[in-house]
Amino acid sequence: MRTKARVMDADDVRRAITRIAHEILERNGGIDSLALIGIQTRGSDLAKRVADAIESIESERVPVGVLDITLYRDDLQTIAEQPVVNESDIPFDVQGKTIVLIDDVLYTGRTVRAALDEIIDFGRPKSVQLAVIVDRGHRELPIRADYVGKNVPTSETESVAVRMMEKDGADEVLIQSLER
Repeated sequence: MRTKARVMDADDVRRAITRIAHEILERNGGIDSLALIGIQTRGSDLAKRVADAIESIESERVPVGVLDITLYRDDLQTIAEQPVVNESDIPFDVQGKTIVLIDDVLYTGRTVRAALDEIIDFGRPKSVQLAVIVDRGHRELPIRADYVGKNVPTSETESVAVRMMEKDGADEVLIQSLER
């Protein structure tokens, strides 16, 4: 893959996370009954950062969980013969909570659908909201984000790579060409 453009740098990512944290607090009137769940792998890093931003504003920590949606994917048989499954970790009761599901990129909506299925297996939340750093369009399911860091229109011959310091050594968002 060839990098076509960097659409967000480290400062842009930091500002987007801070803005999303403020928007979550404003919409929900604080952190009562609020919990964050990040989708593996970069969504979990983003959820921790949003929780840090909320804590710096509210002086109280919001619960954070992690979902691995591998077994809930509708394309499981096509991704690998032996898919790698990591552990989901939801260290709180989701029953009656407002859950903010966090992922790096919203594309077709299928990852979010799988995450919703898994969350319901943990209990019945009061509501589920969605936060993403990048919404690139091309939805196949009727899913939309409540909080978006940046809308990045893309073509089907492009991919969006969200790089995070925790996993990639840098914070940035790149548009990459799938064509050679």
